[in-house]
Amino acid sequence: MKAVVLLSGGLDSTVCMAVAKNKGLDVYPISFDYHQRHRIELESAKKVSAFFDVKKHLIIDTNMNQIGGSALTDTTIDVPSGDVTRKDIPVTYVPARNLIFLSYALGYAEVLDAPYIYIGVNAVDYSGYPDCRPEFIQKFQDLSDYATKATAADHKKIKIETPLLDLSKKDIVLLGNKLQAPLHLTRSCYNEGENACGICDSCKLRLRGFEEAGIKDPVTYL
Repeated sequence: MKAVVLLSGGLDSTVCMAVAKNKGLDVYPISFDYHQRHRIELESAKKVSAFFDVKKHLIIDTNMNQIGGSALTDTTIDVPSGDVTRKDIPVTYVPARNLIFLSYALGYAEVLDAPYIYIGVNAVDYSGYPDCRPEFIQKFQDLSDYATKATAADHKKIKIETPLLDLSKKDIVLLGNKLQAPLHLTRSCYNEGENACGICDSCKLRLRGFEEAGIKDPVTYL
């Protein structure tokens, strides 16, 4: 069976794809060039897709920088220093990003006749994003059941799978290591540049996860 996998090129999405692959699913990764500051993550997504020898890696161009409102799409807004204890929604939140990405993935799944969509959202060690919560996923699942010909007219089910939803970053690192996911190819940093900054929210959460897992992070930091 086929599964569409949302692949950013980061740690979570790569481990998520490894989970789908481990279940014997035929994975079809979908990535997005939304004119993000850290566009280099798409190179990681390409490398991860090549590692898994996928049949097709779809990259959608959607210029969310025209909407703005996020440090990841508006270069006039600085990426703040990381805070792993943050509870508020940070300026790195991209308005409605996962809603938009999942909508593309749903349409792609319908075309592929894929019964699954895998997304690596995480509600434990995350940066306060509202579109990473289980409530959001359930609402999108409810919507998807009525949003397409496949689900509304043909009575097929396209299930949104979130295997990392309740895992800590430590658990995600350990799972990725167990599944032999290509963690060395991943890119989690919110900033530009060949090397990860080590100080943004994403880098700090990642580094803490590797430290707590007792595994050395294989990527290079400034």
